[in-house]
Amino acid sequence: MSRVTTVGQRLDALVAAYVDVDVPEPRGLPWYLSPLPEWLENVCLRLVWPIVFANLVGTAFGFVYYWPQLSETPVVMWPIVPVSPLATLYIALSLAAWRLGYGGRPVQLLHLLACFGCLKYGLWSVFVQLFVEDASVIPLPLWLFLVVSHAAMALEAFLVQRYAAFPLWAVGAATGWFVLNDVLDYFVAVLGGPHHTWLNVLWVGGRIDRTLPAFEYMAASAVACTALAALLALGTWRVLSTGRAGER
Repeated sequence: MSRVTTVGQRLDALVAAYVDVDVPEPRGLPWYLSPLPEWLENVCLRLVWPIVFANLVGTAFGFVYYWPQLSETPVVMWPIVPVSPLATLYIALSLAAWRLGYGGRPVQLLHLLACFGCLKYGLWSVFVQLFVEDASVIPLPLWLFLVVSHAAMALEAFLVQRYAAFPLWAVGAATGWFVLNDVLDYFVAVLGGPHHTWLNVLWVGGRIDRTLPAFEYMAASAVACTALAALLALGTWRVLSTGRAGER
């Protein structure tokens, strides 16, 4: 047992001693479907309300961050533009619904939107900030915040595996929604689109230049992240539906 695991287990026990919250039993999913250590899942699920609050704060910050773009976007397209704040809103609502005991088909879809959204846009944003965006024009504290917060989004996506049912219809619906996002963001111009996130690196002469390689990198990485999220969700559905989950 590693020192990190030992310290994590002690932290889990300490939080459990002060926060009386029942958490779901681990499902024994393979490591590639559920990579977070059990103790970290337990701590996060016990501290669910602070995490919900943090995500709502992130949602509010994200909408402010996206406001210059939203102010020039038709309102009907707003559900696909502020991708990261919408993902943090999904996960906040998903965690709250689990904690309050809500179920049903709409809630199961919410869980999958949260899982897809946080994983996809968490990974995508980290990649874009590290390898695509012109970080030299972003204040260093803001750039670090963007990288760290989006990495945390990708990690918290895996909390959903602990409590969601992952029905196939919800996996398909979430996949369809994020494929539609990619299509309208990068491939089909609708209502003033494409509606991808504006990056500093794309602004040339006061306008967005979509002929730059940076635009291609954005599109390719977004599609790749959608495919990854869909594959992991399908894998989780298959393991849970066939009863093949075992001890991690």
